[in-house]
Amino acid sequence: MAIIWSKIIDNIRYEVRTAGSTVRLYTDGVFHSQYNSRLKISNGIWDLLMLPAFFSTQSINNILVLGVGGGAVIRQLLEHINGVVITGVELNPIHLKIAKQYFGLAKGIKNKRIKLYHADAVKWLKHYRGKPFDMIIDDLFGEKNNEPYRAVNIDANWVRLLLKNTTEHGLIVANFLSRRSLINSDLNNRNTVAEEICNSYVLSRNDYENQIGVFLKFKLSKNELQANIKTHGNYKIIAKIQYQIQKLKFL
Repeated sequence: MAIIWSKIIDNIRYEVRTAGSTVRLYTDGVFHSQYNSRLKISNGIWDLLMLPAFFSTQSINNILVLGVGGGAVIRQLLEHINGVVITGVELNPIHLKIAKQYFGLAKGIKNKRIKLYHADAVKWLKHYRGKPFDMIIDDLFGEKNNEPYRAVNIDANWVRLLLKNTTEHGLIVANFLSRRSLINSDLNNRNTVAEEICNSYVLSRNDYENQIGVFLKFKLSKNELQANIKTHGNYKIIAKIQYQIQKLKFL
C-alpha cells in the first residue's frame, strides 16, 4: 500500500493511501473511506450504505449524506443511479478537500450532481428548509485514540429531525458500530418513530463489526427488496456486494 498524500494539521494526521485502483482515507489512523474506480464498489461498509437505494421501485432522486468522509458512498451512488442529486454535509474541511481531490467528487460538483457543505450536521439539518430527501444516510463518526465513535447520538430528537426531512416514501440508513447500539437506538424504538417507519432491516458483513440499520417509510418484505435489487440496471456489479440481511423488530 502506497501513501500518496500525508499531512499533519492541528495535530491530526491525514493520509490518502492506494492499493492498486483502491483509494483509502485514514484520519489519525482510523480508516474512513475506500473506493475502487474499476469495481465501482468499495468491498467494504460503504457498499452497505449504498445498497438500500435499490430496495424500492420508487425513484431515488435526492439523497442526503451526513458525514462525507472521503466521499466513497457518494461516488458509488453517482455511478449507479442516473440523475441523482446528492447533498453532503461534513464537519471536517480536510475531508472535503480530500473527497474532491482524491475521491473524484470535484467532477460531480461541476456537473451539479453534488452539493457539499462544511457544517455541523445537526445544526445544518435543523436550519434546512428545502425539499425532503428520498434517502438520508447518517454516517456521522469522529475518531479518538485511534478508534471511531458516533459523533451524533441517535436519540429521539435526532430521529424526529431525520424523519421530518425524509419523503413519505423515503428511507433512513444509519451506520452503527455494533448490533447492540443499533437495537438500543431510538430509530428502533416504536415510541419514537410512531407509525412512520413501516419496516426496518440490518445489513452486515463478516469482515466488519459495523451494523447498517435501514428504516423504511413504506412496507417492503425481505423477498420483495431482494427482487427489486435484481431488477436494477447495474445488478451485475451490485451482485458482487457481500452482505447479510435480517429483519429488525422494534423495541
